[in-house]
Amino acid sequence: MKTNRPDIASLRKSYERAELDESASHQDPMQQFDRWLNEAITSEIPEPNAMTLATVGSDLRPSTRVVLIKGYDERGISWYTNYDSRKGRQLAGNPFAALQFHWVELERVVRIEGRVEKVSDEESDAYFATRPLDSRIGAWASPQSQVIDGRSVLVTNAAYYGTKFLLQPPRPPHWGGYRLVPEQWEFWQGRKSRLHDRLRYQRQPDGSWLRERLAP
Repeated sequence: MKTNRPDIASLRKSYERAELDESASHQDPMQQFDRWLNEAITSEIPEPNAMTLATVGSDLRPSTRVVLIKGYDERGISWYTNYDSRKGRQLAGNPFAALQFHWVELERVVRIEGRVEKVSDEESDAYFATRPLDSRIGAWASPQSQVIDGRSVLVTNAAYYGTKFLLQPPRPPHWGGYRLVPEQWEFWQGRKSRLHDRLRYQRQPDGSWLRERLAP
């Protein structure tokens, strides 16, 4: 039977924008990430701060979603969300996760794996205070990942908390930040003929990083 489905098996792209060489990459993966993220931002590609977060629940089934990076330093990579969401519940039971950035226009991928911890209350409070008012009200209004009867529930909740808190909504106790402490990084640069560049960094017992090239 004929269908109108696209012929996805024949889609092809030749990756030829750049290369990733050991001599040109940084010994510290966080510094290499900083370099690539800044290049993604200055290139003005859509949402360079978007990353896929993968977690695994008690049923051993993985799940993914896109979140936004909100900070990074020598401690790791942080984002903010509802602790009672599906990802929050999964992280409470299994505090290991993976992150992935895919900068399509630059033909680059960064993958990070490690243990996840909550950021301090002070850090969560400080970031929450910088959010737009509607976003701060939304953190109260949305019972994230729970089944609701319709959008009217969110609208009603937002109106209620907007009236209750006016211009000064406090940070909800169920909302705050997480930080992934990297144990492994991989930097992928698309190359011609599918001979892509892949550099993996693994944390060593002494805190240093072992950099290795992986076959594509």
